[in-house]
Amino acid sequence: MTRATAVRAVLAVAVLLASVFITLTMSPRLGLDLQGGTRIVLQARDTATVEADRATTDRTLEVLRQRIDSLGVSEPTLTRSGEDRIIVELPDVQDPRQAAEVIGRTAQLTFHAVEGEGTDQPEEKTPAPESTTDPESTTEPAPATDPDSDRLTLPDEQGRLLALGEPRLSGAGVEDATAAFDAQGGAGWTVSLEFRKGAGQDWKKLTGEAACHPAGDDRRRVAIVLDEKVISSPQVDPSVGCRAGLPSGATQITGSFSADEARDLALLIKGGALPVPVEIVEQRTVGPTLGAAAIDASAQAALIGAAATALFITVVYRLFGALAAVALGAYGVISYAALVALGVTLTLPGLAGFVLAIGMAVDANVLVFERAREECADRPTHSLRSALTTGFRKAWSAVADSNATTLIAAGLLFFLGSGPVKGFGVTLAIGVVASMFSALVIARALTEIAANSRFVSDYRGVNGIARPGAVRTWLVRKDPKLFRKSARWLVVSAALVVVAVAGIVVRGVDLGVEFTGGRLVEYSTSRPVDVETARDSIAAAGFGDAEVTTAGDGDLSVRTGKLDNDGEHALRAALAEEGGETTKVRDELIGPSLGDELRRNALIALGVAVAVQLAYLAVRFRWTFAVASVVAMVHDVILVVGAFAWLGRPVDGIFLAALLTVIGYSVNDSVVVFDRVRELWGANRRTPLDTIARRAVLQTVPRTVNTGMGALFILAALAALGGDSLADFALALLIGIVVGTWSSVFTAVPGALALERSAKAPPPPAPGRGKGTPRGKARAARRDPLDNGARV
Repeated sequence: MTRATAVRAVLAVAVLLASVFITLTMSPRLGLDLQGGTRIVLQARDTATVEADRATTDRTLEVLRQRIDSLGVSEPTLTRSGEDRIIVELPDVQDPRQAAEVIGRTAQLTFHAVEGEGTDQPEEKTPAPESTTDPESTTEPAPATDPDSDRLTLPDEQGRLLALGEPRLSGAGVEDATAAFDAQGGAGWTVSLEFRKGAGQDWKKLTGEAACHPAGDDRRRVAIVLDEKVISSPQVDPSVGCRAGLPSGATQITGSFSADEARDLALLIKGGALPVPVEIVEQRTVGPTLGAAAIDASAQAALIGAAATALFITVVYRLFGALAAVALGAYGVISYAALVALGVTLTLPGLAGFVLAIGMAVDANVLVFERAREECADRPTHSLRSALTTGFRKAWSAVADSNATTLIAAGLLFFLGSGPVKGFGVTLAIGVVASMFSALVIARALTEIAANSRFVSDYRGVNGIARPGAVRTWLVRKDPKLFRKSARWLVVSAALVVVAVAGIVVRGVDLGVEFTGGRLVEYSTSRPVDVETARDSIAAAGFGDAEVTTAGDGDLSVRTGKLDNDGEHALRAALAEEGGETTKVRDELIGPSLGDELRRNALIALGVAVAVQLAYLAVRFRWTFAVASVVAMVHDVILVVGAFAWLGRPVDGIFLAALLTVIGYSVNDSVVVFDRVRELWGANRRTPLDTIARRAVLQTVPRTVNTGMGALFILAALAALGGDSLADFALALLIGIVVGTWSSVFTAVPGALALERSAKAPPPPAPGRGKGTPRGKARAARRDPLDNGARV
C-alpha cells in the first residue's frame, strides 16, 4: 500500500466514524411539509408616515412573536426574510384561522387616561360579531367596549379591571423607548420614553391631567395599550404638579422590573411606535399524515433505488463495482450526517434531492472505471494499479466540470428559489460534495487496495475493468457513422421542439397556484366522493368557480381564486355533508403579488441558469462547444415543459427545481462528451472533426448509459412510491434524463460540428500541453505515475 492510499484510507475511516456518530446522536430538522403544520409569509407594507424597512420589520416581528406566544403554539419560529417579509412557522397547527387573524392585524399602540376602576359589561350589551366564526372565541373573552365610543375596560398587569378613556396618543408618536439601569437613583431597571414633537405635547397634557388626582388613585395612572392589552399602567409621580405634566425626554417608567422585563416593555413600546401593516402573501398547511407518508415513501425509494443501482454497477464492473457500491453506502451516511450537522431544514424537495443524489453519485466512479478499461485495452502489459491510477487522472477533468455544472444549478436553486425549493438546492449541493469525496477518496482507497492483490490482478474477469465492456465492444465492432450527415439529427431535434411548442400553445401550461396566486386545498374523506358530486356540493355552498380534481388515493383537490380561512372552513363543511369526516391534508394559499413575483423569479432563474452555464462552458471549452451545449440545454427545457403541457401536469415550484436539475444534468452529459472530443482532437489534430466526434461519442456512450441507469432506478422508485407530492418531480426528471442523454449526443455534437465549419480557431493543444509547453515536459506530464523514469 502506497502512502497516498494509506492517507486516503485513514481520512475515509475518520470521516465515516464522525458521520456515524452524528447520525446516531443527532436528529434532523424537518420542515413543516414533513412534520406537519402551518407556514405563513407576511409582507410588510409602507404607510403614509412609516417605511417598511429592515428595522421596522424587525420590530413588527417582535410584536408578532408576543402574539404567537399567547396562542400556546409549541416551538413557533419567526424569522425575517429579506428587508420586509416575515416567515412564521407553526408546527402541528392544522387550522390556521385563529393564527392568521392574530398575526395579520396591524400592531396598534395607544395611550389612555384611566377613568377609574372598571366593571364587567353586561353580556346583553356586547355587540354580536359580524363573522360567523370568531377566531378569538377559543381564547380569553374580548375586552368590554362602549359601542358609542372608543372607551375600553381592560385588566391591568395584575388583572384588575380599569376603565380607560379614549386614545389620546398613538404609537406613531413615540420616537424611542430604552431600558436602562438607574444605579444612582436606586430605581433599578427603568424604561425611558421619548416622543416626537407634536406627540410630546399630547403626552405632557395627558400626564398633567392625571396628576390632578391624588396619589394612589387609579385616575392618576396612564395606560399603555398594545393590541387591546395593557402592557403598562404607571402612576404619575407625586412630584408632578396638576396640569404641569411630564415633558418628552424626562419620562421614566419605574417599577420592580427585571432586566428582561424592562427590555421587553421597551421593545413592545418601540415596536408599537412603528405600526406597519402586514399582509398574508403565502400560507401553507400540511397534515402530519402527508409528511409521514412522504418520509416513508422517500426512505423506501432510497433503499430500493440504491439497491438496484448497487446491483447494476456490481454486474457491470464486478469487484470494483461492488467496492463502488460500498462507497455509495458511505456517501449516503456522510451526506445525511452533513445535513444534520449543518442544521439544514429537510424539506420534501430536499428529501427528494437527497434520494436523487444517491443515483447520481455513481457518475464519478463510472467515469473512472471506463477510463481504466480504456487504459487496460490500450496498454495490456501495464499493471492493474497503473491502469486504475491513469483512469482517475484522466477522468478528473470531466468529473470536475460535470460536478461544477451541478453545483451551479444547486446555487441557482438556493439563491433564486423560494421556500422548500431552497432546501432542494442545499441538499443537492451537499450531495455533490459528498459524492466527490466518496468517489475520489473512499472508492479510490478501496479499489487501490484491491488492485494490489495478486488474485484480483491475475483473474481479469474478477476486477471488472481489465476487459472492455460488452456495449463498447459492440459499438467498436459496428463503428456506426453517426455524423456523416449530422444535419439530419438537428432536423430531428427541431421537430421535437416544434411538437413541444405546439403542446405549450395548444394545451397551454398549467401553472400551479404558486405562480398564479389563489388557493389549493387537498381533502381526505371518510366516505368515497366522486368529483362530480363534490363539485356540485361545493357549488351549492357558493364556490361555483372552484376546480375539483382527484388527488392521491381517493383524495379530493380543490383549487379556487381568492378564498379566506373562513371560506375554506365553509368549503370543508360542504364536502363533509357528502363525504363524512373530512380532513385537510394539504393547504396552499398564495397571494397574487407573490404569485407574480414567483413567476417572474422562475423566468429569471432559467435565464440566469442559461447565462451562467454558457459563461462557465465558454471558459472551460471552445465557444463553439459552449454554444452547442447551451442550445442542447434549451432544447431539453422546452421538451420537458412541452411534455408537461401535453400531459396536463401542473408547473409549480417543485417542477422548477426539477427543471434546473435537468439543466445541470444536460450540461453534465455534454461536458463529458466534449471533454473527450477536446482530448482526442488535440492528440489527432489532422483527423477530421466529425471522425473525432464519432469516436468521442462511442467511447463515452457506456458512461452515459451506466450513469443514466443509476439515476433512472432512483427516479422510477420515487415515481412509483412517492405519491402525488413526488410523482411530478420524478416524472420531470425522468423525461429530462432521457431527453438530456439524447441531446448531448444528437443535438450538442451536431451543433458544434456546424459551428466549427465557420470557426477559424485552430484545434486544441495536445493533452498535457499548453501554449509553449516543450514536448519533453508534455511527455513527462503523461508518464505513468508508477514509472520513476529510470532506463537501462
